Amino acid sequence: MTNRTAPDPGTAPDIRTAPAHRTTLLRRGEVHSPADPFATAMVVERGHIAWVGSEGAADSFASGVDEVIDLEGALVTPAFTDAHVHTTATGLALTGLDLSGARTLPEALDLVRDHRAAHPGDRILLGHGWDSARWPEQRPPSRAELDDAAGGRPLYLTRIDVHSAVVTTALLDLVPGVTSLTGYHPDAPLTAAAHHAVRAAAHGSISARQRTEAQRAARARAASLGIGSLHECGGPQISDEEDFTALLRLAEDEPGPRIHGYWAERITDEKGARRVRELGAAGAAGDLFVDGSLGSHTASLREPYADAAHTGTAQLDAAAIAAHVAICTEAGLQAGFHAIGDAAVSAVVEGVRAAAARVGLARIRAARHRVEHAEMLTPATIAAFAELGRTASVQPVFDAFWGGADGMYAQRLGADRARTLNPYAALLRAGVPLAFGSDSPVTPLDPWGTVRAAAFHHTPEHRISVRAAFTAHTRGGRRAMGRDDAGTLVPGAPADYAVWRTEELVVQAPDDRVARWSTDPRSGTPGLPDLTPGRPLPECLRTVVSGQTVFLRPNE
Repeated sequence: MTNRTAPDPGTAPDIRTAPAHRTTLLRRGEVHSPADPFATAMVVERGHIAWVGSEGAADSFASGVDEVIDLEGALVTPAFTDAHVHTTATGLALTGLDLSGARTLPEALDLVRDHRAAHPGDRILLGHGWDSARWPEQRPPSRAELDDAAGGRPLYLTRIDVHSAVVTTALLDLVPGVTSLTGYHPDAPLTAAAHHAVRAAAHGSISARQRTEAQRAARARAASLGIGSLHECGGPQISDEEDFTALLRLAEDEPGPRIHGYWAERITDEKGARRVRELGAAGAAGDLFVDGSLGSHTASLREPYADAAHTGTAQLDAAAIAAHVAICTEAGLQAGFHAIGDAAVSAVVEGVRAAAARVGLARIRAARHRVEHAEMLTPATIAAFAELGRTASVQPVFDAFWGGADGMYAQRLGADRARTLNPYAALLRAGVPLAFGSDSPVTPLDPWGTVRAAAFHHTPEHRISVRAAFTAHTRGGRRAMGRDDAGTLVPGAPADYAVWRTEELVVQAPDDRVARWSTDPRSGTPGLPDLTPGRPLPECLRTVVSGQTVFLRPNE
């Protein structure tokens, strides 16, 4: 990929001083656009797509633009939108102690020791990502093991789903009364109120400088992966108001992926709705917890877990859900909930129906309220999502990580219930809008890997086409935030796009049993990379947001 105006090829431009309204022609590539399935060129002007079309027609634009980019056969697509991210936590995992790659318990403890030695001045050590379900030991570290590995220092380690944590004795000593809180266990992961208390203490140790560095690191990683927008899911049980508002300010002041913020606080009156809006949030949504997670045994189920004699934890009932949705609707805010277990999803459906009876179904549908995760669905709840206009904000890599006959879902639920999880094909057939995300740092920022995970779901009947999955991760995320004019490369749309080095483009023609592929241009459908498992994923060369380059791979 070459740039006619670049003074030093291979180095990123200074995007803070670049002219705001440059006109750019991209040509000699493949432009993924519904406006022209055979497009090879595109013009960007004043932060928007001005034209897409053929190579021959591009000649007429070449002399009148500020910049010409020779794509050299590269693919141009809309930038991805990750519809569920915890930005600061993602950055802390990128820059700090990340246990997601630990293959055994001893390996995780060794990583703690190394991190302790490398950070002698940190008041509280922070880490993330352990998953004992994937370790041969099949258990989390004990308090004594952590005390030893941390050398007696305060340490906070979240499980990969962030719904429980293991901590050292020194950290417990900093949280008076924690042992009397719900979810405290003397030598097991902390959940519920006990977890929230130690999390507040741990996050309170993060300086403003550390927080800003983490947020910058997360946005930079997202940009390097072709992600142009992030839906930040903050809230009082997740971070704090200063973290949330500082991130929104950073996104306003510095180039990078857009940040669309949701604040997960239960609203009980108009004053509460007004305060959420004053924070800069688009909605009182995201991780407003109706339940917890399957991995931590806190998702709310109708029947007990296969490996535990209880049904998890319900945090909001239908009446509270109804009140929240009604007030948000009347205030013009998006409402939304974190709901994973079948009992939690049913409570959301019951509550939203009650809100619709109060404020009107048409207003409920127009508000595009969301449900995050929505893993344990039934035909009845899927139909209700369609009826009520719910957007399902889902994470296909959850199935890639924990699905299958031997995965964590099967351990927690048994094979039969596990096979029902994450039914993307059924949601699409019912007309439920999908928005794809990662829940990073729960699973990593990885948009093409997410598309692959949906197309090659462990359960074949839940698979969707690559094209449908790609749409859910580009246009779907933008539609979920009320932007119907974004997420595609058509004239008039915002110039949020990414350039990719990839292999041959194909058009998927799926049926219920196998994924078949076509390269026949007569299909009239823009091609996408072949994401068959085992094949290399596309490599991002450039990411552009509102016409500004926010990532340029070195030597491109």
